[in-house]
Amino acid sequence: MTTYGGFEPVFCTIVPPHVLDKLAQHEDPVLAGPARRTLQRDAFERTRRQLTTVIGAPAVAPHAGAEQQKPQRTVFDARHGTDLPGKKVRGEGEEPGKDATVNRAYAGLGATFEHFLKVYGRDSIDGAGLPLHATVHYDREYNNAFWNGEQMVFGDGDGEIFLDFTIPLDVIGHELTHGVTQHTANLTYYGQPGALNESVSDVFGALIKQYSLGQTAAEADWLIGAGLLAPSVTGVALRSMKAPGTAYDDDVLGKDPQPPTMDDFVRTGRDNGGVHINSGIPNHAFYLAATALGGHAWERAGQIWYDVLTGGELAQDALFADFATLTVKAARERYGDAEELEAVRKCWEQVGVRTL
Repeated sequence: MTTYGGFEPVFCTIVPPHVLDKLAQHEDPVLAGPARRTLQRDAFERTRRQLTTVIGAPAVAPHAGAEQQKPQRTVFDARHGTDLPGKKVRGEGEEPGKDATVNRAYAGLGATFEHFLKVYGRDSIDGAGLPLHATVHYDREYNNAFWNGEQMVFGDGDGEIFLDFTIPLDVIGHELTHGVTQHTANLTYYGQPGALNESVSDVFGALIKQYSLGQTAAEADWLIGAGLLAPSVTGVALRSMKAPGTAYDDDVLGKDPQPPTMDDFVRTGRDNGGVHINSGIPNHAFYLAATALGGHAWERAGQIWYDVLTGGELAQDALFADFATLTVKAARERYGDAEELEAVRKCWEQVGVRTL
């Protein structure tokens, strides 16, 4: 049994370091410059996150109307600087302004809050009405978005490779789900538990988009970050849950390195042990379970994954097999010996992960 008394927030970005590394080595300074600056900024923010964890994060004001279970959103504008949170530009209940980026961030926070509340009965990412804060227009040509343990931050992209990071709803849902994991299982951000951490965010990021669009598992594109890549890039998204390894194959970015099964598991010391790469394996398992069950993926497959994430039995250092075993247990406990159990068992078998 895992206890969640002392969570340790991590710094989580949507664009993997291996993508930015590739860009940073390009001979064209127009492409390499923003990537290098983004890597430097990410390294700084990661260090600041670690220091904040040690000395303690500033207290967040409690949700004044927690019993009403309504979002408390605030969007800030960094005005291309790096001081957080920046200038407040939109608060809860205020009308949309002229800045589309601000409006998308505000709507994305709301869509994520609504999904967790209406589907799983969770009041904000901490389950207790935590106010949701986001900063837009962070830095100049910043090629990333991140959750820093306290809030969301969005870059505008360089316009050459990446567009505005508020465009894909699943990016917002992905990053905020890191907050849910932070307040529940708190999966260690390295190796297989780190890949599970990333995969859980992809799973719920995809579900939040599907819920918002009213899509069934068969209708969904199962892409993470669709709409984020500039038109000149040969690719459709950052990741594909349906077919890991096929999201992009570009002269500048290289080829999507995600494996769909354990046969191609990547062993590396980079990217915290390949957390953004090997997450393709549990991602694909979820896709297989959801499409086998059909209908709305958040209703059964999503419920099982949510039960595992929040159930208190998932260890911080859980491996793929540990997580898979708990999904089988959760499926049986919620649905009995029915098709849900068979779908979950089979999905892990198909990606080469054994369940105990």
